[in-house]
Amino acid sequence: MELLDKLKWRYAAKAMNGKKVPEDKIARILEAARLAPTSSGLQPFEIFVIKNQDIKEQIKPIAWNQSVITDCSHLLVFAAWDTYTADRINHMFDLTNKIRGFENEGWENYRQMLLGMYPQKDPEVNFNHAAKQAYIAFTEALTAAAFEGVDATPLEGFDPEAVDKILGLREKGLRSAVLLPIGYRKEDEDWLVNLVKVRKPMEELVTVIE
Repeated sequence: MELLDKLKWRYAAKAMNGKKVPEDKIARILEAARLAPTSSGLQPFEIFVIKNQDIKEQIKPIAWNQSVITDCSHLLVFAAWDTYTADRINHMFDLTNKIRGFENEGWENYRQMLLGMYPQKDPEVNFNHAAKQAYIAFTEALTAAAFEGVDATPLEGFDPEAVDKILGLREKGLRSAVLLPIGYRKEDEDWLVNLVKVRKPMEELVTVIE
């Protein structure tokens, strides 16, 4: 019930007050994102935490001049792999073997299956798949922020190529997928703050098949 209460409390804040979020809360939000499930456990994305105000100012004009970009405490940029490569796949499989302390034949066969599949696909197809995985982690971060009593605003309204250029993402083999400003709502300037949350009733959203 506590989690549901927090999710009922949260909304996409349209104005933030510039107050800094404690670093321990940010750390737990990022840890929630790190623990998110991803396809084959590959975690095909990175998260950039922007605290630098100058960089926020550069991003604001290419994000529809939304004030939360510059008035947030931390701006999270979820950047997905631009494609799947053998090196990237092998790194995650090797990491798994190292942490678990053993190799498994079935797991190694699965590695070879992925190596024979993903690197041969069109990079755009691979990026779209990787971006979906980034969104799973993004959702975990959004939920964790609510649990921490911190506001977070999902943002897709931005120029990805411009953000990529500002952060030098393409050189890292990454492309921006979604932004998440984190901070605290500025109630006297946020038109959305007192409006009732609207969602479909359960019977319209969920179909139970027995």
